[in-house]
Amino acid sequence: MGHRLLKKPFFLALAAGLILPVAAGVVAPAAQAQFSDSYNFLKAVRDRKGEEAEKFLAAPGTVIINTRDNSTGETALHIVIQRRDASWLGYLLQKGANPNLADKKGTTPLMLATQLGFIDGIDWLSRKKAQIDQTNRAGETALILAVQLRNAEAVRMLLKAGANPDKKDSRAGYSARDYALQDGRANAIVAIIENNGKTDAAKKPAELDFSGIAEPK
Repeated sequence: MGHRLLKKPFFLALAAGLILPVAAGVVAPAAQAQFSDSYNFLKAVRDRKGEEAEKFLAAPGTVIINTRDNSTGETALHIVIQRRDASWLGYLLQKGANPNLADKKGTTPLMLATQLGFIDGIDWLSRKKAQIDQTNRAGETALILAVQLRNAEAVRMLLKAGANPDKKDSRAGYSARDYALQDGRANAIVAIIENNGKTDAAKKPAELDFSGIAEPK
């Protein structure tokens, strides 16, 4: 009898549209509406749906561009950097995305771009005022990460952007310069740091060594 009492209200609600049936693999409109604007915006970014993302960004007074994923803490910038998407990265930064928001692991967009060797990303972020010496939970800067990865191009670009090679981490108490000097395979990195990221000046013609080159007869 108890089951019969439960069935009647259920079907009345179903008939009134308060409960919507869900077929296998189909999301009912009521369930879909439960997703927040933040979720849908990040999904549009993940799916590369520019027009859909623009709808959220065009709302007056919106700050959704800096929303974070509930589970990872990732922002839209983290998402596009993971796929090394310079076009979307530039678009989001021009729309006002904050380049200094870290995910739940303490990784900023600049650190992530460095870890992935995404040079265009480092360039975009540094030009859009990313905090070059911001640290993760281990006190590591993007420059320290670049040195540890022996990525000479990333090291050079970060130094040009003003990275401090002597800022020490909190885990081992070493700086980017220290790590480079300790690494026997990082002589090129050491040279870049000592030269503060500048490329070697080309030799003047008078300094070129032509010894051993025979003159044409």
